[in-house]
Amino acid sequence: MLVYVIFVVAMYIESVPNRNSPPAILLREAYRAAGKVKKRTLANLSDWEPQLVEHLRTLLRGGVAVESAQQVLCIERSLPHGHVAAVLGMARRCGVEKLLSSAPARLRSLALALVVARVIEPGSKLATWRMLQAQCATHSLSQVLNIAELDLDAVYEALDWLGEAQPKVERALANKHLSNGVLVLYDLTSTWVTGHCCPLAAFGHSRDDQGKYPQIVFGLLCSAEGCPVAVEVFAGNTGDPNTVAAQLDKLKTRFGLSHVVWVGDRGMITQARIDELLRPAGMGWITALRSPDIMALVEERGPWQMSLFDQHGLIEVDSEKYPGERLVVCRNPLLAQERTRKREALLKATEKDFDAIVAATQRARRRLQGKDQIGIRVGRVVNAHCMAKHFELTLTETSFAYARKQQQIEAEAAIDGLYVIRTNVPKTQLSDIQTVSSYKSLAQVERAFRSMKTIDLHVRPIFHWSESRVRAHVFLCMLAYYVEWHLRQALKPMLYDDEELELQREKRPHPVAPTPPSESAKAKAAHHHTADALPVHSLRTLLQDLATVTFNVTSATINPEAKIHVTTRPTPLQAKAFALLGVNPQRTQ
Repeated sequence: MLVYVIFVVAMYIESVPNRNSPPAILLREAYRAAGKVKKRTLANLSDWEPQLVEHLRTLLRGGVAVESAQQVLCIERSLPHGHVAAVLGMARRCGVEKLLSSAPARLRSLALALVVARVIEPGSKLATWRMLQAQCATHSLSQVLNIAELDLDAVYEALDWLGEAQPKVERALANKHLSNGVLVLYDLTSTWVTGHCCPLAAFGHSRDDQGKYPQIVFGLLCSAEGCPVAVEVFAGNTGDPNTVAAQLDKLKTRFGLSHVVWVGDRGMITQARIDELLRPAGMGWITALRSPDIMALVEERGPWQMSLFDQHGLIEVDSEKYPGERLVVCRNPLLAQERTRKREALLKATEKDFDAIVAATQRARRRLQGKDQIGIRVGRVVNAHCMAKHFELTLTETSFAYARKQQQIEAEAAIDGLYVIRTNVPKTQLSDIQTVSSYKSLAQVERAFRSMKTIDLHVRPIFHWSESRVRAHVFLCMLAYYVEWHLRQALKPMLYDDEELELQREKRPHPVAPTPPSESAKAKAAHHHTADALPVHSLRTLLQDLATVTFNVTSATINPEAKIHVTTRPTPLQAKAFALLGVNPQRTQ
């Protein structure tokens, strides 16, 4: 007689597909009989609640079923974390954390936190201190950097250390991004200061149209790619050319660079600065001529036929006034049209206001009289439209008359769209096309100012009163932009930025022509999605999206004192951003 011995292997729950109907949920048992593994159905659980099925599945696997998940883990707090992980990860990847490693141990993490916080949530130092407090934190930065309770004085102490470390940090950045013979982009901007106690605050030419406030001026040195390297703060009434000497001394003395090619606008690198500073120091330069100098050049070497610019958009000329230099004359037809339109609009607006003054001198009642009173009204119009050079004005005690200087207007119109690049760099080192492209790269410094002042980092207004802290604040914002610049480079595939910008520049018919967008940039702008169907973002909105990845502080009911940190799972868009940055959001140290 044969005897079959049956060994039960396990019970389990199996989901069986059921064509177009919901799957069948079956409790099954696997067993071994006659050397073979077989299975049989013990019960149909299809009518059970999904939660009950999962509880039973947990029991069959050797676990413990509970009434609810809250009996196991209690979420004490959820903090926005993804944007912190992205910015902090990039700060570590691009070397900012290492640059700050010489800080005292108690200030090291706090100095890094100030830089990261300026990118993710810019605000005053008081607001930054408040958001780093454990009880009122608005993101996970203090948790990730393990910053314990700190007082406000520690924040200012870290800011003061940043100001003291600026020379050392800038020297490290210069060693990384600059070398002898490279292009150095330099430009200047201003921003207003609150209060009247800062020695640097002064009234000057306001680029923010905030002339009623005192201001400071700061100049930014960037590499040829637009990466910030150094920043210098000046008094608010300092003229642009007067800042060049300090920056030149910084390059030669602090950075040890004996020869670079300065790229600056026509108001920065003037003839006086060239003769007094750049030429004696053996430096190269790329700048542009002012309008009066262009007119003088046209009289000397022109006029030029517009057909000469059709093919390359530029021609090279020389002049006895600029010995040893190359002059590259460029013509932009679109710029010519815009200047012609704007000039005519300003002329008509000025004439309209002048007509009102003429009518006031001729009206029957309360007639405008007196040369002084008429002159005041005329001065207001002249200051508003800046067109006095194009009008012949006649004032008497009882009348006012004006007439256009047509010959002068036509002379100015003849150079519409023309700009002249001047450089002492040999053609063997930089071609005409490369020279023009180098000058146009100053737009990258303008982008840095736009980001620092308005869009992202909010350097203004400045609330600090002491000179040292104003300088430290501006330097902090420059370090934050350094991190942001690297963020933009890494995240270009997900932003509206053109990933093929350099390639598109090479496809231009000539360097004066605008750079056409690539097909990928056109597609992103038209459909607002990337090639892999993910939404396209600006850097600010992408950081906002990443912030939805939360850092959760939880505890178990069996041991409430033990804190468990759990990070939510990223979405596909967030996972791609972290992959581009080389950042693991699960890493909290």
